[in-house]
Amino acid sequence: MKRTWLNAPALAGAALVLSPFYLVVANSAKTSAQIVISPISPPRGVGQLLENLSNVIGNQNFSFWASFATSMAVTAVSLSLLTLFSSMAAWALCRCKNRLSTLVFMAFVASMAVPFQVVMLPLLSVYRTVQAATGVRMLQSIFGLVFAYLGFGGAMSIFVLHGFVKGIPYELEEAAAIDGCSRAGAFFRIVFGLLRPAQVTVLILNGVWIWNDFLLPSLLLGLNGRTKTLPVAVSSFVGSFVKQWDLILAAALLAMLPIVVLFVFAQRYIIRGMVEGAIK
Repeated sequence: MKRTWLNAPALAGAALVLSPFYLVVANSAKTSAQIVISPISPPRGVGQLLENLSNVIGNQNFSFWASFATSMAVTAVSLSLLTLFSSMAAWALCRCKNRLSTLVFMAFVASMAVPFQVVMLPLLSVYRTVQAATGVRMLQSIFGLVFAYLGFGGAMSIFVLHGFVKGIPYELEEAAAIDGCSRAGAFFRIVFGLLRPAQVTVLILNGVWIWNDFLLPSLLLGLNGRTKTLPVAVSSFVGSFVKQWDLILAAALLAMLPIVVLFVFAQRYIIRGMVEGAIK
């Protein structure tokens, strides 16, 4: 009985968290009329789901495969650069201990408390200025979006990796230096590989955020631009007067399915990487 009472709040919390997933999956297998009349009821079969998915994939305004390729490219490039640069920055800030490095690290940590809504208009202004001064296309381009993700995702990544670097013995790098290895060589040949558990944590957390992000791509790429990520493409089914709920939810199901599968299989690495970085 004691264990049952202890598990009851956890089960209630799980039901609350999973309820949006149920609504998306259940209503993806209904028509718009059925969704409006009874959004909570279970679906009657998978036939309507397959029809909705077929309509979404074949819709020219949605352009599923092009949007999927854009999301994959943005996520892959952003995660690769984030992992590399954050690992280098965390190692440098941890090994070069002085007042300046401590101040820089605290600035990174403090920036995590700044909401994106505060800086999104200044970001657009800076992008327009850089684009006008240098000719580099920052708006409506994947390059500008990836560059923004490096800035906004770097603070959390450095924070996680910094705690993990502390647990790596410095004697390993000294031994590499005695064998004639440079500092950069010691980092890439020894330290970088030892950071893998924390890097997996950084990859998954940032991957879920970048894949599902709507606000930043909608600002930098535009809702009506030629290049769209999957979350932005889903908004093409939302009009001023008509909302195609069956297609919206079917498209949302397609968009979230890859990252949900990744999270389910990789969640143990998130916990392990966070705990190991914290205790070290």
